[in-house]
Amino acid sequence: MAGKKLTTENRRTPMASKSAGLSEGASASLREASAPPASQDEITALRGASARIVENMEASLTIPTATSYRAIPVKLLEENRQTINEHPASGNREKVSYTHIIAWAIVQALKEFPALNSFFQFADGAAHRVTRHSINLGVAIDVERKDGTRSLLVPNIKGAGELTFQQFLAAYADLVGRVRKGAIQPADFQDTTVTLTNPGTVGTVASQPRLMTGQGAIIATGAIGYPAEYHAWSPQALSGLGLSKVMNISCTYDHRVIQGAESGRFLGRIQELLLGHDGFYERVFEDLRLPDKPLSLDQSPARFGGPLAKDELEKQAGVLQLINLYRVRGHLIANLDPLGEHAFYHPELDPATYGLTVWDLDREFVTGGLGGLPRGTLRQILAVLRQTYCQKIGVEYRHIQHPEEKSWIQERMEPAENRAPLDAETKRQILRSLAAAEGFERFLHTRFIGHKRFGLEGAETTIPVLEWILSEAALNNVQEAVIGMAHRGRLNVLANIIGKPFEKIFSEFEENVEPLVTQGSGDVKYHLSSAGTFRTAQETEVRVSVAPNPSHLEWVNPVVEGIVRA
Repeated sequence: MAGKKLTTENRRTPMASKSAGLSEGASASLREASAPPASQDEITALRGASARIVENMEASLTIPTATSYRAIPVKLLEENRQTINEHPASGNREKVSYTHIIAWAIVQALKEFPALNSFFQFADGAAHRVTRHSINLGVAIDVERKDGTRSLLVPNIKGAGELTFQQFLAAYADLVGRVRKGAIQPADFQDTTVTLTNPGTVGTVASQPRLMTGQGAIIATGAIGYPAEYHAWSPQALSGLGLSKVMNISCTYDHRVIQGAESGRFLGRIQELLLGHDGFYERVFEDLRLPDKPLSLDQSPARFGGPLAKDELEKQAGVLQLINLYRVRGHLIANLDPLGEHAFYHPELDPATYGLTVWDLDREFVTGGLGGLPRGTLRQILAVLRQTYCQKIGVEYRHIQHPEEKSWIQERMEPAENRAPLDAETKRQILRSLAAAEGFERFLHTRFIGHKRFGLEGAETTIPVLEWILSEAALNNVQEAVIGMAHRGRLNVLANIIGKPFEKIFSEFEENVEPLVTQGSGDVKYHLSSAGTFRTAQETEVRVSVAPNPSHLEWVNPVVEGIVRA
């Protein structure tokens, strides 16, 4: 029937068809409410999920509802979400959205207001309130069909009140993923207690959605933005006055079992949580294993942009202190753990230590030459500092005694934020080096089980880094390099950098003695030295040697310096 043009004579046939999944009452209601189509109109039968939506909408008309509204400032929601997603420890996790945090706040508020988790039911000729002890949060998911039309599916997260925020994120992502793949099951739609819908994604600022039978309430969130009267204001003016973006939120509830005061207090509790009350964001950060402290709300944001005030001078001094401490201590929170299990909080790297608040993020400060940026907002300054000193490269250099050497390092790191672009061939070479390093370690592990070898697992990047250093040295006419290193990774360096033959390395594991040598080396294999020639991609050569290193590891440094000077 889809797409077929019907004449006036046969237009009632699809509307009356029970194959569309409509009840007799719903079909009769539709027939009464529908105006007769013109002869040139196209009529499409609603079947399957579309017909089910019609049934649900018709049934929702039987529920006496009321709606509460509230406008919530979302400065903390916005900034803490950005902090979560930009933290180095968040690199391997799905991004946290506004809806994730709002939904989590709704779940926490429902624990304190269980009346919102109840629904009305007629049984044995009497009215009943049914209060559910499990929170099954329905989430409205927009789905685009193959023909370009759109539909809204509302599965639910079962037992949301018993989940941590990390578990809640995983359950939410699983639900959305299965909806997108068409793998959702009927059980995912059953027993929804409260629903969250987010028409704000399409710019809607407020909404009063329909409440489905069997549910107590449906929550709708609007678009996040400044109030309409401030849309023409510049970002500088808005940040100077300390204005927050807002989000409208509504609660449409079954008035037979839920009263307006309960709905209003429920929305008020959601607002308190999104404003950071009772450790809401602290628990989120803890569940995500983020060491940083979340931003908190400053109740008296000072006005910026007028005559220079004491508060502004103190904040400017705090920004310069913060920049210096990131240069000195930033490496302590660099994202160097490949498993992402250990992250640390350092108060010296927290803007709050220097009197800087959430309202200062969009205010401009003098940087003193950070990354070639004379002035910048605190948000820009933090982005440069965190990208330069706290990502995959940790740099400790401020202890150097010569100012020109410190400046040389700083001027090469900060403008590029330690993100030098790599061409495709360089990336392929890095991949080949990593594969060679890992392959060597895997072979030793499987072939010589139980042997002490001080492998390079987790630090395989040592090999491509050494290759790059030696290649750059060759381009600058360096003829010889001497390497001093500890035990771990030494065998890998001997094989992949020095070019020591594999058979010699393996024979040391098998304890084969060379026939022309009358005595042993007197040392274990991971203390031994070797020398060879490193050939760069440009076909230049550098003589390379690894100095022997017995168990007193710290002595290798002066020994190597002596070898080079000699």
